[in-house]
Amino acid sequence: QVQLVESGGGLVQAGGSLRLSCAAPGRTFTMYSMGWFRQAQGKEREFVVGISRGGGSIYYADSVKGRFTMSRDNAKNMVYLQMNSLKPEDTAVYYCAAKLGASTYNVYRNYDFWGQGTQVTVSL
Repeated sequence: QVQLVESGGGLVQAGGSLRLSCAAPGRTFTMYSMGWFRQAQGKEREFVVGISRGGGSIYYADSVKGRFTMSRDNAKNMVYLQMNSLKPEDTAVYYCAAKLGASTYNVYRNYDFWGQGTQVTVSL
């Protein structure tokens, strides 16, 4: 069992930045590829970005490429999502997720564990 705890959400004006963090206590963190998803009110959960176990491969959704950066620190069991140039359409609950194996990053059903989510609201 992997417990994931997100933090760092909040309210920001368009064009601003936020940094989300996801803590994954435990000794098995490096076994998992990690991802960030988001879900806006009334919409389906959407893939944002995924990162391989060692951090050497990162996959971004087209909607966030060039604005968002995902990273991980395996020594601290942490993953991060730096979000710059935020837009109102980025408003959503953001979820951190962990998966085993080599399944596709952008399919939420491939992930085994999820955090509780953190709200990001971008105002005009």
